[in-house]
Amino acid sequence: MKKILLAASLAGLMTTTAMAQNVGVSMALFDDNFLTVLRNGIQAHADATGVSVQIEDAQNDVARQLDQINNFIASGVDAIIVNPVDTSATQAMSDAAAAGGVPLVYVNRQPINVDSLPDNQAFVASNEIESGTLAAFEACKLLRAAGKAGGARGYIIMGELSNQAAIQRTKDVDDVVGIDMCNFITIVDRQTSNWSRDTAQNLMTNWLSTGEPFDVVFANNDESAIGAIQAMKAAGMDMADVVVVGVDATQDALVAMQAGDLDATAFQNAAGQGSGALDAAVKLSKGEAVEQKVYIPFELVTPANIGDYLAKN
Repeated sequence: MKKILLAASLAGLMTTTAMAQNVGVSMALFDDNFLTVLRNGIQAHADATGVSVQIEDAQNDVARQLDQINNFIASGVDAIIVNPVDTSATQAMSDAAAAGGVPLVYVNRQPINVDSLPDNQAFVASNEIESGTLAAFEACKLLRAAGKAGGARGYIIMGELSNQAAIQRTKDVDDVVGIDMCNFITIVDRQTSNWSRDTAQNLMTNWLSTGEPFDVVFANNDESAIGAIQAMKAAGMDMADVVVVGVDATQDALVAMQAGDLDATAFQNAAGQGSGALDAAVKLSKGEAVEQKVYIPFELVTPANIGDYLAKN
């Protein structure tokens, strides 16, 4: 009887081991607040579902990221998740995974080949048309409410110019200021911060030194918005006189909103994207069908509803 139980136990253990999925994950950069939440979302969901994940930092290096993908393939992972460093460089990653017969899921950043992905590849993110639009339109409404519908001037702080999200979020702002309700806003200048708080702070310091008056700052991400806020506060500006909007609803951004410095942001469900990408990767590794484009909606966050988001990102 003992032998039967032992055999059954071993068989069960072997079955469990055989069924465990091993997923390689290449993140664009560990040192990024939003991507940290995304990475933690993947890890937490993996822990909860019994999936083994190996998460690597590409350190914003495209060549390093492609090497990581090739190493994952060579090591025999069941699937790969990629948060691309450069969304225009993803074709080679798709080709490598396809040649190796390994399913691949892009997360958060839209690959340039999103419309021609192989059957065993997918993309999980939020629709960037919503992100910049939600924040920019809220800024427009706030400016009108402040009596500035007769004319307002603004700056755009862009993310990495090689990144589809930065391109789309900037276009979203341009589209909003192009509609009749918001065409009183003139964009004074736009420059990239590469998603960086420090770079955005330096950028705003330079803009302030020109003496150009402005009423609104549209930032492609919260880190850039916070950098701009820090520069304005260091220069003695009253934050009640300027509208600042970002994207992501990071914890630091929500603290800035509670302090009255940030006026609006768009909640991007980083943890949801992480868990969604892992679910898709596991299903693809089992030969199950998944949607090739999975979009998790953005949500507008303002001081009126901030309480709903304090524990989310």
